[in-house]
Amino acid sequence: MAKKPLSDDFDGIIVKGAREHNLKDVSIRIPRNKITVFTGLSGSGKSSLAFDTVYAEGQRRYVESLSAYARNFLEQLKKPEVDSVTGLSPAIAIDQKSVGLNPRSTVGTVTEIYDYLRLLYAKVGIPECPIHHVPVTSQTPQQIIDDIFKKSMGTKFYILAPMAQAKKGEFLAEFQRWAKKGFVKAKVDGQYIELERATKLAKTKTHDIDLVVDQLILKDTIKHRLSESINTALSLSNGRVIIETVSGERINYSLHSTCPICAFSFPDLEPRLFSFNNPRGACPTCNGLGTLDLVEEEQFADSDVGGRKLEKVKYTYKGKKVSEEDTDDEESEEMVLNECPDCQGTRLKPESLSIKIDEKNIAQLSVMSALELKSFMLNLDWSEKNRMIADKIVKQIVSRLEFLERVGASYLSLSRPARTLSGGEAQRIRLATQVGSALIGCMYVMDEPSIGLHPRDHHRLLEIIGELKDRGNTVILVEHDEDTIRYADYVVDLGPRAGVLGGELIAVGTPDEIEKNQNSLTGQYLSGKKRIPIPSVRRKGSGKTLALYGASGNNLKNVNLEIPLGTLTCVTGVSGSGKSTLVLDTLYKILAREFFRAKVSPSPYKKIEGIEHIDKVIDINQRPIGRTPRSTPATYVGLLPMIRDLYAALPEAKLRGFEPGRFSFNVKGGRCETCMGHGQIRMEMHFLSDVFVTCDTCGGRRYNRETLNVKYKEKSIADVLDMSVAEAFDFFKNHSQIHRKLETLMKVGLDYMTLGQSSTTLSGGEAQRVKLSKELSRRGTGSTLYILDEPTTGLHFDDVRKLVELLQELTEQGNTVLVIEHNLEVIKTADHIVDIGPDGGVHGGEVVASGTPEKIVNNKNSITGRFLKPLLVKE
Repeated sequence: MAKKPLSDDFDGIIVKGAREHNLKDVSIRIPRNKITVFTGLSGSGKSSLAFDTVYAEGQRRYVESLSAYARNFLEQLKKPEVDSVTGLSPAIAIDQKSVGLNPRSTVGTVTEIYDYLRLLYAKVGIPECPIHHVPVTSQTPQQIIDDIFKKSMGTKFYILAPMAQAKKGEFLAEFQRWAKKGFVKAKVDGQYIELERATKLAKTKTHDIDLVVDQLILKDTIKHRLSESINTALSLSNGRVIIETVSGERINYSLHSTCPICAFSFPDLEPRLFSFNNPRGACPTCNGLGTLDLVEEEQFADSDVGGRKLEKVKYTYKGKKVSEEDTDDEESEEMVLNECPDCQGTRLKPESLSIKIDEKNIAQLSVMSALELKSFMLNLDWSEKNRMIADKIVKQIVSRLEFLERVGASYLSLSRPARTLSGGEAQRIRLATQVGSALIGCMYVMDEPSIGLHPRDHHRLLEIIGELKDRGNTVILVEHDEDTIRYADYVVDLGPRAGVLGGELIAVGTPDEIEKNQNSLTGQYLSGKKRIPIPSVRRKGSGKTLALYGASGNNLKNVNLEIPLGTLTCVTGVSGSGKSTLVLDTLYKILAREFFRAKVSPSPYKKIEGIEHIDKVIDINQRPIGRTPRSTPATYVGLLPMIRDLYAALPEAKLRGFEPGRFSFNVKGGRCETCMGHGQIRMEMHFLSDVFVTCDTCGGRRYNRETLNVKYKEKSIADVLDMSVAEAFDFFKNHSQIHRKLETLMKVGLDYMTLGQSSTTLSGGEAQRVKLSKELSRRGTGSTLYILDEPTTGLHFDDVRKLVELLQELTEQGNTVLVIEHNLEVIKTADHIVDIGPDGGVHGGEVVASGTPEKIVNNKNSITGRFLKPLLVKE
């Protein structure tokens, strides 16, 4: 299909002079209602252009169109460094960071499927008595009277009409209205009050109010009066009445539903009864968190109105903060959460779990995979009355579950905590939610939606993105995947290198035009001019193996895993087949416990053999290396402490008594106290986005004058932090230790990064390479097991080539490298492959094939083999 060139009367998004981060005055036209892919090396400025410029400006303008009052409640993005952006539509970002760390967030709440389930249970759920497990029935006024007469004669009791349950308000007007009608007393929050003397209640607190309809002593002569009082109470409180004896015994009756044996009465069934984020439904022991290992603390700030305003909720895990970012560079220990003893991790009250649909409560449906839940929903048999109500709700649930299936996430269950999802899973779930919302005329900006997807599932994802476009939306993707680039209508290639050496427009056009462009590195890989070579020989390894037997965590079906030591081994398989459970939750945790005495509990397995052949295990995962602007990659790899020691050892520093801490911008003493070592001061603008101003005192150099006076080779510590890795490599060539650390950063292709750069500005691919370089700089023993979880995340073809060279180098030293990966370019270079499947979720969890890539290709059962074949034939 021929694609029209962009004409002058171009209808689209026009960006002029973008200078955000490393962009060098980039001007570009993005076609409307088309799919545009931004590609280029990791760190070349793709995200800066797509997210920090185009999306940020679209979002900022939308927020500015709201009232100043509304803007106070929304996160304001700062105005990007750009001359102008025209032709913008309302912008929606679907990135990998947007599913938060909040322990209350689950797949069900993020996709809103759980909200529809709650509605379904509230409307057609059948209550069962939590004690006797019999369906709860409704009662007639006559049955209520008969039940009261079962009590002993002479019993004194009140007839109460429940008027408010856990409701906020002052209620003075109601008290006065009831008094006018002739009622005398009410029971408010457990205390009886006279209505004539009632005062306002606290407006911000929740109250329980029962109106006293009558006060009686049980005897035969009161039948008529009792009947009238019961009917009055029932009409006042929507079919409910409470009988309370003087001794304090309370019995709930309802025209709707109570247990015939113990008279247990359910509150009115409403959606919030099934919400673990609402006191009406949450388990009172764990407050709806499902575990007692997390503690929830509310932080209040004094508000302008003169009250206390809830500022934020903090979660602490065994003394450590969870939802606020750690300031430590080292990764926080993994959270091991034990189930709450009362709700067994279901997060709900016993009453909520006693309401069933087809013998199953809402928690039982939440632990099913999306695929199982869909089949359960479609096979439900409704009564005539319930069908009218349920059909609409079930349709919404099933359509959302189908979207999950289509984005390749059908193996996830609704109860899965959102913080345990990988970046790709989180993004695809949000994508499924967006497709379900059926918006048109928007601009979607996505960050590598193909991450973590097996090649088999790519076409489904592309179909969904195509659907968004066909509806009349503009789609911008930051992507490196070849299939996605070829599927796009328009491609923007940034480069030529990364960081300060990138940020320029290299090529724009259709995928075919990019392929023919000589300047485009991406084009050279697309056309096959450049490629990642296949090793001429596959290593046999050292002859020793590490063998794990009988792994059965999650969906694994008694799996045996054998890794030939001294090889580059790749574990692959479709999304949700059980790769992470096998490698990270089972093998890595066993080894971490063995070598580091880590307090982790591996998923179930029978035995492991061959541990004696390796001396340690190193896990290089995708977590960010630092979460605050104070954290830098140079600190993470151990470079800055060495440089600080060097400065502290200079004669001038010794003369002044400066310790190494003096040269840290995070510690009092050496840092500039005006900006606290940030180099800039944040000016809060209330309903406008905050403005960052360079600090007047230090001029953005982060240190005070005395510290900056200490120089090495005419350079102060601030000058060194401004150097790129390549410049520092020359500068410190006489310091072997510092030089070696810098050499490994050069090896992983981060020569453009400055030493003082904040960790938060790194792309995902850069962060993972910083971790790799940290491990490479350690003296290798030659018998280490390296485990990498999808290391190609965020990497361009050329970065993948460098990564493969690094992995091969590690393996050459006698180490064993175990990679979980879907990228066929990495899989084809492996010595040994373990393919897990055949499908995701309950249909996965078995080893389908293992052996060299050549052997996998010839295995009929291996889905990976089918996609790998063309690549091995091509060479």
